[in-house]
Amino acid sequence: MNTSTINRRSVLRSAVGGSLLLPGIVQQLLADSGDSLAKPAVHFPARAKNVIFLFMTGGVSHVDTFDPKPQLHRDHGKEINADHPEIKDRPGYERIFLKQPQWEFTRHGHCGTEVSALFPHVATCVDDIAMIRSMHTSHSNHYNATLGMHTGSFAFSRPSLGSWMSYGLGTENRNLPGFVVIAPQQTYAGTQVYANDFLPAAHQGTLVVPGAEPVANVKPRVPVDRQSLELAALRAMNQSHLQARSADSELSARMKSFETAFGMQMAVPDAFDFSDETAETLDSYALQPGQTTGFGWQCLAARRLVERGVRFVELIDTGSSNNWDAHGDMMSHVALASNVDQPIAGLLKDLKRRGMLDETLVVWTTEFGRTPFNNTADAKGREHHPWAFTSWMAGAGVRPGIVHGATDEHGLRAVEQPVHVHDLHATILRLMGLDHERLTFRHAGRDYRLTDVHGNVVQNLLA
Repeated sequence: MNTSTINRRSVLRSAVGGSLLLPGIVQQLLADSGDSLAKPAVHFPARAKNVIFLFMTGGVSHVDTFDPKPQLHRDHGKEINADHPEIKDRPGYERIFLKQPQWEFTRHGHCGTEVSALFPHVATCVDDIAMIRSMHTSHSNHYNATLGMHTGSFAFSRPSLGSWMSYGLGTENRNLPGFVVIAPQQTYAGTQVYANDFLPAAHQGTLVVPGAEPVANVKPRVPVDRQSLELAALRAMNQSHLQARSADSELSARMKSFETAFGMQMAVPDAFDFSDETAETLDSYALQPGQTTGFGWQCLAARRLVERGVRFVELIDTGSSNNWDAHGDMMSHVALASNVDQPIAGLLKDLKRRGMLDETLVVWTTEFGRTPFNNTADAKGREHHPWAFTSWMAGAGVRPGIVHGATDEHGLRAVEQPVHVHDLHATILRLMGLDHERLTFRHAGRDYRLTDVHGNVVQNLLA
């Protein structure tokens, strides 16, 4: 799937000068200049229309959350050998010892999937979840692993998953961006996790920061009727100017940007106005009336955005003072899990209650796991661990209530049906009706794709 390449940079600069509204504006802008973002034909029948991508930044410990390891309890304190990238030639790590999980696991739901005490609310949703206990990745540094999880590239900036989704599927609502990222602050790799890179600029992610004004400068400064008159007058003058310059596609695109921006002034405030939500709904997300921050706010905003046709919404958990990078003390997972557990469960149940889970794919992941060992058995923390971690999926097209793959008895390596980040990306695209090998873009003399030259769809995850 290739698109014509036209010079968009000057169009974008002249449109809104780098505003957060840029992606939404350009979606209509480019559609009218020959690079249509109306829904293209998919490669396969799509099982999902939208994606909500939940990213727990910092590295969640799989053996303390979703991957029970009884043998790790029994072998606590046992010395092992491992040529691990995080301890190789590291002073003080000449000897390593197994460290037991600090939370108990229990079975839940009809499927009996085991979940630790850290996630009691998500545990009530396991009958709708496909748990992937055999994830692995290609780097043990936060920056590289985070970049890889979002772009498929562990070393160089490439288009993000959400950008590829927007490029491949277009937009459902021209008054809203097709790809939105909601985060209180940047995560590792910064804006690269939602950048379009060499894809057309229409497909970059729009950052929304929770707060009283999630998207700055979107509210009209003048009454709507007056603004409509001004826009009509501007359109008339521009149209007259265009008649003598009909070959100038940038001019017509610039004209359309003003109209689309006007539409966004109506759509954006409505999407983030929760005043029409019931007290019961707010409570299910652990929200108080009028609250405009917190992961619960992010989750409810995500539901409202996909409800309005936004194709891909990512929620990045950076709201706490610490992220999941528990080198110093695994007990930090308590507050972190409590911060997201009920909102995530509330989101899944709300989507299901509204009949939206049948068309929305929810993905929960982190960039890597944490070591089942440390340099002493009584060490409080765990180190980075790319060899194994857990992700899960729920919703449209996903086999519910299953566990895919497994790590070894200590959670050290993915040994049964391993799933690399490239495989996860290929599977997400497949559920959205896209073939990861055919979704390509010509850049610098070659065809690029999200999964590069890797990746296989995990058929066992598909319903």
